[in-house]
Amino acid sequence: MKSSIKIITIIIFIIIFMALCLNKDSGLSNYTLNSDLIKPNPDAVQLDLNYPVPKTKTIDGTDYLQSQLPVGKFGGELISSTIGEGPKTFNPYTSTDATSSTMADIMYDGLFTTNPMTGEVIPKLAKSIEIKGNKYIIHLRKGVKWSDGKPITADDVMFTWKDIIFAGLGNTSTRDAMMISGELPKIRKIDTYTVEFVIKQQFAPFLRMLSAPIAPKHYFSKDKDWQKNFDRFLATNTDPKSIVTSGAYRLKEYIPAQRVVFVKNPDYYMINKNNEKLPYINKIVYLIVGDVNNQILKFEANELDEISLKGGDVARYKAKENKSNYVIYNLGADNGTMFIAINLNNRKNKSTGKYYVNPVKQRWFSDVNFRKAIDYAIDRKSMVQNIANGMATPLYTAESPNGIYYNEKLKGHPRDINKAKSLLKQSGYVFKNSKLYDKYGNSVEVDLSTNAGNTEREALGVMVKQDLSDIGIKVNFKPIEFNSLVNKITNSFDWDMIILGLTGSPVEPHNGKNVWNSNGPLHLFNQRKPEDSDKNIYPWEKRLDDIFEKAALKLKFSERKKYYDEYQQIIYEQAPIVYLYSPIRIYAIRRKIKNLYPSTLSGLTYNIEELYIDGGKR
Repeated sequence: MKSSIKIITIIIFIIIFMALCLNKDSGLSNYTLNSDLIKPNPDAVQLDLNYPVPKTKTIDGTDYLQSQLPVGKFGGELISSTIGEGPKTFNPYTSTDATSSTMADIMYDGLFTTNPMTGEVIPKLAKSIEIKGNKYIIHLRKGVKWSDGKPITADDVMFTWKDIIFAGLGNTSTRDAMMISGELPKIRKIDTYTVEFVIKQQFAPFLRMLSAPIAPKHYFSKDKDWQKNFDRFLATNTDPKSIVTSGAYRLKEYIPAQRVVFVKNPDYYMINKNNEKLPYINKIVYLIVGDVNNQILKFEANELDEISLKGGDVARYKAKENKSNYVIYNLGADNGTMFIAINLNNRKNKSTGKYYVNPVKQRWFSDVNFRKAIDYAIDRKSMVQNIANGMATPLYTAESPNGIYYNEKLKGHPRDINKAKSLLKQSGYVFKNSKLYDKYGNSVEVDLSTNAGNTEREALGVMVKQDLSDIGIKVNFKPIEFNSLVNKITNSFDWDMIILGLTGSPVEPHNGKNVWNSNGPLHLFNQRKPEDSDKNIYPWEKRLDDIFEKAALKLKFSERKKYYDEYQQIIYEQAPIVYLYSPIRIYAIRRKIKNLYPSTLSGLTYNIEELYIDGGKR
């Protein structure tokens, strides 16, 4: 069983890697203009990976996006789930967690999106683009409407980028990633359906950054103090009927700790081959299940239509697959990463005058030998076997093995307790009666947290506690509610070590700039407030800033990869984040869900507008 899954995973990875590498040196200069999509030079070799991307079809003045998939049946509902306490917001510009972002993505579209098979940038709300040097002229689809019937125009694009993103409202990750040599792109309206972006110099990730959702200007600006009240817009207590959206679905109901319900947007701009408006499925429901065990019970009770399987459950589900109403898909290595973050913050809270982190612990965490000792003490092999049931691979870098920028030279190392103890001794730590003490006589004791309900991370926490006890470190492990965990990371900075995961892009490391840039909003291991100075930044953090600035300006894959290899090398050597393993993504989904085109890049239900239920209603 394990060997067959491994072979399938390798095959999937090789296919997608070949597809991406065929054009990896093309850069922006290799894009040609087309009314339907942005695609590589037609002379370049292309692989047909099955999923046909939608095309533009103009009917009565409206530029629809026409699905090229088989025509399906209308009706029914798809029931999925989310672990934890549910979304914190429905505002895509203030979201900082995966659940909130998933909900917002259902309701709002961007100018562009990603081809799920090749990673190419393709239009969404944009109809086409002209690239003239450093100028990007974007033509919007005409006739496309917001859910309240008002047209989506250049004014909405200008409002989104100039007044929200570039103005620094909400989560500033997109703005920060768009900064080129200290400058943001210039944007101007040409006409009702045309906008122009001008960038300082060619910028490899630029088009991909334009996938950020477009905001309805009339919805936000109706409040004269909308900037001041921005974080309150689309809060979880907002009346769903008042929300204006552009996506395939709009919010109908949110009941905290129970469910989130979306219904189809009847004015969505996507159609099928019969020119009928999509989506097919009437309703998308996310049950808030609390923890993985509850999620499994609901799937087995036929209350859920899809589930992400953990290693320990795969064999049991696979054995029943042939006689079941579900199909199992292996999507290869996860695009995200699982890790232990260590809090290196050595700043004071300016309002209280106290350090965010206990000064004694600051000395431990700021010591690279201490961090590397943790790295060597972790038993990744046992984690893979006992927690992931062999359905994962040990991870030592900041990029997933699924990514084309993965530094393949970082082979990692086996667990080595003697090496860990040697590193600690170099920094003056001593061992007494199986306990570790620093050179000032302080017993080494740390707190470790993760999000409660995620049984995989909770199991990892138990194992990390045991692993570190073998080098004399006492670990107080306590899972906490996810929103409280996020608040600790992004606001109070009151934590020692955290087991967490971050989603990533297998084709664009620049999307992680908000994590690695020293003033990024998700610079977990050394987070700072906007008013904090730069004096407490480590030299290697400054080098990371430089790397992400320069790498984005290189258009060739080979030139960019040198920089991204170096950033992974720095994280490997400095260990502010200790990576654990990269899971293999295994999904089970009901056979009744049709038009599925599984993608190692985008997952299983990325084309939600085109999915349909064979048999109509649930």
